[in-house]
Amino acid sequence: MPGTIDQRDYRHGTPGRLGVLVANLGTPDAPTPAAVRRFLAEFLWDPRVIELPRPLWWLALHGVILRLRPRKSAEAYRAIWTEAGSPLLTGTLSLARALQDRLEALMPAAPAIATGMTYGNPSISSALAELRAINVRRLLVLPLYPQYSATTTAAIFDRVAAELRRWRWLPELRFINEYHAEKDYIAAVADSIAARRAPGAPSQLLFSFHGLPRRYLDAGDPYFCQCQATARLVAERLELPAGSWSVAFQSRVGRERWFEPYTEDSLRALAAAGRRRVTVVCPGFSVDCLETLEEIAIRGREVFLHAGGEAFDYIPALNDDAAQVDCLARLIVRHCGGWPEADPDRDAVAGATERAAAALRALTQGAQR
Repeated sequence: MPGTIDQRDYRHGTPGRLGVLVANLGTPDAPTPAAVRRFLAEFLWDPRVIELPRPLWWLALHGVILRLRPRKSAEAYRAIWTEAGSPLLTGTLSLARALQDRLEALMPAAPAIATGMTYGNPSISSALAELRAINVRRLLVLPLYPQYSATTTAAIFDRVAAELRRWRWLPELRFINEYHAEKDYIAAVADSIAARRAPGAPSQLLFSFHGLPRRYLDAGDPYFCQCQATARLVAERLELPAGSWSVAFQSRVGRERWFEPYTEDSLRALAAAGRRRVTVVCPGFSVDCLETLEEIAIRGREVFLHAGGEAFDYIPALNDDAAQVDCLARLIVRHCGGWPEADPDRDAVAGATERAAAALRALTQGAQR
């Protein structure tokens, strides 16, 4: 384990700040086999993601998966890559900037926001280093996952904890676990569907969430149940009739049983049942990424049309839409309750801090005489 970070440059009496770490899963640095291999090696080795005995999994990962999968995945990334880079990275950074602007209007003293990825760059460690450099003494972690899973949210906590183990002076820490049933979040998803759903012929609405092995649910992970709750609440807000919407799970790999039904199977079944149009939304993804833009908007469309469907509509992720920005900003403000930056009487608190700093300076000067 690395030693404690030397903070000899710290000046006692420096006012503490509030920081927010906005965290997402991560992305390769480039849509190339080499970059994808590095990313997958880090991602798939995390025991939060793959819960298998380490020696057995190491052999499978390095002996088979990392030899075959990077090239195919790189092709998928190239299909969605933009001139600005990875959609997940650029979208997350854009969302973080919008949050910074919104919080300046909502809080007496807006927090400093840093963006970090569980895997790849910018890392969670580098983001926390940014916050440490400006003397963040109160830290709120916001994983961009509405539904909690040990594979995603808890993986962020592990990275945060590993970095903070190296800090001499730990910040006060708060962590947002999930917001799958938040009224503002449900409204934002529902409104995005209502605004973008094609008029005319009725379409089946399919909620597609990232899948996980079924045994994770059996082990106590709440993700499956929270996905179902999100879909139900959105459908209720839209007043959708029974039978006009359904839930499925995507991204299944391997032979193990995952959450069912699988998205591809659902798309084929809908076409076979005579549904001419389908609309797909992915409420588990705050920002568009490979799993939404390539797996759903490209491959999912091909599956449905090839199976006999006539029209396929993908509802984009909320990204930096004002509704999502407002939802997350209010969530941050609520979780910061009781901290000085969220206190309407912050000026009085700041005055007390300055008086304490002045007393420390006087004590230091006295000791030097």
